Amino acid sequence: MYRRPALLARARIDAVVRQWMAERDFLVVDPPGLQRSPGNETHLHAFDTTMIGNDGLGQDMYLHTSPEFTMKKLLAAGETRIASLQHVWRNRERSALHHPEFTMLEWYRAGEPYETIIADTLAVIRLAAESTGIAQFTFRDRVCDPLAEAERISVAEAFERYAGIELLATMDSNGVPDDAGLAAQMEGLGMALPEDRRWSYLFTHVLVEKVEPQLGNGRVTVLDRYPACEAALARRVPGDARVSERFEVYACGVELANGFGELTDAAEQRARFEAEMEEKQRIYGERYPVDEDFLAALDFMPEASGVALGFDRLVMLATGAQRIEAVLWAPVAE
Repeated sequence: MYRRPALLARARIDAVVRQWMAERDFLVVDPPGLQRSPGNETHLHAFDTTMIGNDGLGQDMYLHTSPEFTMKKLLAAGETRIASLQHVWRNRERSALHHPEFTMLEWYRAGEPYETIIADTLAVIRLAAESTGIAQFTFRDRVCDPLAEAERISVAEAFERYAGIELLATMDSNGVPDDAGLAAQMEGLGMALPEDRRWSYLFTHVLVEKVEPQLGNGRVTVLDRYPACEAALARRVPGDARVSERFEVYACGVELANGFGELTDAAEQRARFEAEMEEKQRIYGERYPVDEDFLAALDFMPEASGVALGFDRLVMLATGAQRIEAVLWAPVAE
């Protein structure tokens, strides 16, 4: 089997990551894949099924897109350092970097800042590279030294450096975005505008076209402090309501991880979920239920930080593979 060397490397990375977690007193947990809610992000698509009980009645269920909700419930129940390395499922995603079923490494620290989780993430990336002995990550025409000191840049700094856009000028002091303001800056720079000119879509267009290709070239990049309106499940930065404690990590232009200083305000989280589901309904004609148990758990959840890392993508870079299927034991047939 031509993929066997990469798969053996995958097994080594799996082993050293679990050892690294154990040495730092992380408890590896096993959240169930079957959930009442798969997550509540507009462009995140789940696999759905029907659970039928002994009474013959059916209940709508979903394969989870992340173990996040369950793991935060465990934090609310008193766990303080937990990790999960397991399969998750996302529909409508297939490319060199996407597979409908993939492995996510996710971990949380209660009572610790997201600076610590960022340091964890960089350590795990270095650990993977060291376990395979690879000198540099390569993907397509890009290279990255995984052992070099990482670059740290805020989203606002990255937009100004790589796109010439003053992002913070397109939102008010509470983080409310100005669609027209961002569109005007883009037009002034001669950028093509997407059909949907709402701020979020303009932001994503610039991020994908201008910013992401510049990240993780030569060394790993930590893209930090996302706008509050793109915060997902992250809390806002104390003292600056325009931005949030959300970061992503890139190598060779590939997004490897997405982490948060976790939001524990249930009312704000509910409002975010509802807004996301309204947008999902508008675009795709569907919505997912909100996990009420998760929102209730936020009232008991301690301050925490956490991150989700695409394990297969990390293995790809640590083995030099150019497609995700090359590091999967049995890819889903196309």
